[in-house]
Amino acid sequence: MADIKKINILWTIFLGLYVLSIFFGLWYGPYHIPFKDFLRVVFFGEAGENSDFLKAIIFKIRLSRLILATIVGVSLSCAGVVFQGLLRNPLADPFTLGVSTGAAFGATVAMILGINIGWSLGGLGLLPVICMLGALLALLVVLSLSRTNGTFRPAQMILAGIVVSTFLSALISLFKSLEEESLSAIVFWMLGSFSGRGWIHVYFALPYIIISLAVFLRFSRELDIMSLGDLEAYHLGVDVNKIRLILLIAACLATSAAVAVSGVIGFIGLVVPHLLRLIQGPDHKRLLVGSAILGALLMVASDILAENILPGGEEIPVGVITTLLGGPFFCYILMLKKKDI
Repeated sequence: MADIKKINILWTIFLGLYVLSIFFGLWYGPYHIPFKDFLRVVFFGEAGENSDFLKAIIFKIRLSRLILATIVGVSLSCAGVVFQGLLRNPLADPFTLGVSTGAAFGATVAMILGINIGWSLGGLGLLPVICMLGALLALLVVLSLSRTNGTFRPAQMILAGIVVSTFLSALISLFKSLEEESLSAIVFWMLGSFSGRGWIHVYFALPYIIISLAVFLRFSRELDIMSLGDLEAYHLGVDVNKIRLILLIAACLATSAAVAVSGVIGFIGLVVPHLLRLIQGPDHKRLLVGSAILGALLMVASDILAENILPGGEEIPVGVITTLLGGPFFCYILMLKKKDI
């Protein structure tokens, strides 16, 4: 088992980098703020005649976006921990069971039907709600396909998830080809972005993710036992089917809430838990804490990069950044593991 002291040092480093990333993201952006004025606004609440304008940029626009990126990073990485533990597969992530694709399908249908900000639900629109319904529906289909004699088998769940995800992806492609007017909006949303998001999106996603994290931590010990195998877990007194269903619903809730406010963002839920599992071992409570910190750090850093990397002020979808960074890094991890075999 990994040294507890080293794990705490690692978490401290991640937290320090996260705080620095938040501080940098509040200051640096498409609209230049002199560093002296930035410090005066943040620490003293004033910067001369431009105080109100700078406060709006820093606290209403940038801070809300950074907090939302934090929430999404935490939810996707922790959901990845749970999916990998439940399916006993280190390559599992929110895409494995079709949850992310289900949310994407819901968003696609909503955009085609024009159900967005115009149909107000507390000023947010019905799009996030329909995303979550799509994700839950996808999970229900996967569960029904993988249930055999009252038992959910991980191998069958993975196969069912692949089938459902592939089918929904085909439907999304069909809708994109038939609805040219909505094509650009669908494509941009599918790539994932925090552009135009604000505090209302934070308020929408936060309750679902807090509930999901509470469930994850509550059943982290059972998740450790279930990773030994269903038979062993039964002998140790764990109601495998019940706990698995609760954790799957909670992971689906966290994933769909994140996808609903940010679009589809890949690799965070796969790379973060997999990397930390290699570094600090299989204890799921520690994995959840470490993944939450590292997931938040990587998502915030990726969003800052996506917002500022192009000199002309254009913004790259953050999902593109996470994929471009996560893909090669994950290949590097696999190469290291290959050498150890």
